[in-house]
Amino acid sequence: MIVGFLEGADLLGRGFGTWRRHPGLMLLGLVPAALVFSLIVVALVTFGFGLPRLAHWATPFADDWTPLWRGILRWGLVVVSFAAAVVVAMMTFTALTLAVGDPFYERIWRAVELDLGGEVPERGAGFWRGVADAGELLALGIAAALAVWLVGFIPLVGGVLAPVAGAFLSGRILARELAGRAFEARGMRLRERRATLRLAPARVLGFGVATQLCFLVPFGAILAMPAAVAGATLLARGLLDQATASPPSPSATGSPPTVSTVQPEASASTSEDERFSSRG
Repeated sequence: MIVGFLEGADLLGRGFGTWRRHPGLMLLGLVPAALVFSLIVVALVTFGFGLPRLAHWATPFADDWTPLWRGILRWGLVVVSFAAAVVVAMMTFTALTLAVGDPFYERIWRAVELDLGGEVPERGAGFWRGVADAGELLALGIAAALAVWLVGFIPLVGGVLAPVAGAFLSGRILARELAGRAFEARGMRLRERRATLRLAPARVLGFGVATQLCFLVPFGAILAMPAAVAGATLLARGLLDQATASPPSPSATGSPPTVSTVQPEASASTSEDERFSSRG
């Protein structure tokens, strides 16, 4: 589990190594990330400054409480709500950046695929497929943010569990979305992609959490986005190679095992000897 998690995090580091081989492509990948990042930061800061008033409006019943407990409730609500907003912001950033920068990131994906060798699809998933994936990612991000928001209200431990839950939930979603380009280019259906990701869940989670932590660093999302696309390609190719090397068992495919109906030659010879003995 831990080894697989660290292997996934290392894939992001190898994605940064793509800067040495394809600096021009990686530099282009910064452009859409910078544009979307600016919009997300403005929206997140505006929401953050408005949160205290929102918490005061949402808790009128606490007006008669002592200042200590009233402050604990309202500032706890502010912290939990902002943590949930960060989850939504990261999902929104990834979704919009991949959609807006699809031509740039497809070139990065193809360059990494060619570096790895083997069979490479002639074209990626396409712009509209990226738009559909962006909508799905936003929906998953909202669901994850709601889960983080609810976890934050668990007494005593909610303030600690909420960021941890957010890291694991959003990390898994990010990894799945970033690796989807390599799967979709090969015409894999959703069920097939999920089955492939389940081959190494710790590796997938490690890559996603490492990517998310980079996104939390100031301006880290801009610098990490091209590397995340490259690292996700490495992740997907590794999983595809693993799936090819480990074909499903008969029970997994639903087909009954093949049973031989040919009798061994030795058994046939024994039967002939017995018939000759009985005649004698």
